[in-house]
Amino acid sequence: MSVDAETSAPEGRAPVVLQVLPALNTGGVERGAVDVADAVVQAGGEALVASEGGRMVHELQRVGAEHFVLPLASKNPFVMLRNVGRLRDLIRRRGVDIVHARSRAPAWSALLACRGTEARFVTTFHGTYNRAAPFKKFYNSVMTRGVRVIAISHFIAEHMAAVYKLERRRIRIIHRGVDVGIFDPRQVPAARVINLASQWRLPEDMRVIMLPGRLTRWKGQALLIEALARLGTDRVRCLIVGGEQGGSYRRELERLVARRGLESVVQFVGDCHDMPAAFMLADVVVSASTDPEAFGRVMVEAQAMGKPVVAAAHGASEELLLRDETGWLFEPLDAESLAGALETAMRLESDAREALAKRAIGNVRANFTKELMCAKTLEVYGEVLRAAAAARARAGK
Repeated sequence: MSVDAETSAPEGRAPVVLQVLPALNTGGVERGAVDVADAVVQAGGEALVASEGGRMVHELQRVGAEHFVLPLASKNPFVMLRNVGRLRDLIRRRGVDIVHARSRAPAWSALLACRGTEARFVTTFHGTYNRAAPFKKFYNSVMTRGVRVIAISHFIAEHMAAVYKLERRRIRIIHRGVDVGIFDPRQVPAARVINLASQWRLPEDMRVIMLPGRLTRWKGQALLIEALARLGTDRVRCLIVGGEQGGSYRRELERLVARRGLESVVQFVGDCHDMPAAFMLADVVVSASTDPEAFGRVMVEAQAMGKPVVAAAHGASEELLLRDETGWLFEPLDAESLAGALETAMRLESDAREALAKRAIGNVRANFTKELMCAKTLEVYGEVLRAAAAARARAGK
């Protein structure tokens, strides 16, 4: 999107884009919202974001976007209905041209708010969502109701077409992007890596298997522990990186580690606020999710740091890895298959590891950067604006 005659808003003014999401604390959805807001401003438009707020509001404002505090995380139907009026007032007051919804509860309010205004409704479909009950499927369907629907992977695009019968002509596939200025091995000083190794009491001569991801059952930590029990683990340390979602699952994992005799191998290190440095410590990075990943940011971040990846062969994994070139896929839920893939990755000689690192970094820089994600999102906005201008022309406005 650039501000020109073909993509400008009515009266030739700069386009105004409003993104709506529950909050701005941390996570891929929030990071994407900030990055796209920055890109809108850089392209000459106005970037607005509505949410309940959070730690990333300051970062949003620093790139020149405006934030509006609304209770958009609430799933209370009465609050959601009140949000319709609040958003419609904001749309009219600021002349919003595009409303981009990134989550279901705010999307319902935004969809209704757009009615009776000139604003066009766009969504990003971020996951498969729980649809066990019929009502849930209807609730999820709001994410398919945009004039354009952004899918974060081909896997998600196929899911929307199959489950929600969404016309493919409305789907635009835009992979999520990472900041290769941050996830770049050349930008990580040795002191940061040494600090983490010291903090985690990691011996220098250990081969490191790393699974980053919050401690929740579907991320597959238990599956990795079972795979380790099938491997030779001499001079191997497995780092489970990620915060707890309640203590019971961690205790369950610790009991499993004890039963498999892996107390000297598996280490739970909790949250890490310097993942580029953490990846530098790894010999192989694992994505062992038991459910398909809609995207799988860890796989991309690890490749950006030049690290081999072992991942379950479902979801978006095959889109993100160059199979047997930047990583290895294993049969989902199969500890034996995971153990075999880990053994292959751990046997890499130094020359092969260096060649893999170059391919992995090249893969990310060609396909999964923040800049590419933002450019493609602005293209979608431009497409929507051109369609709106054509509709106004046909109506004689």
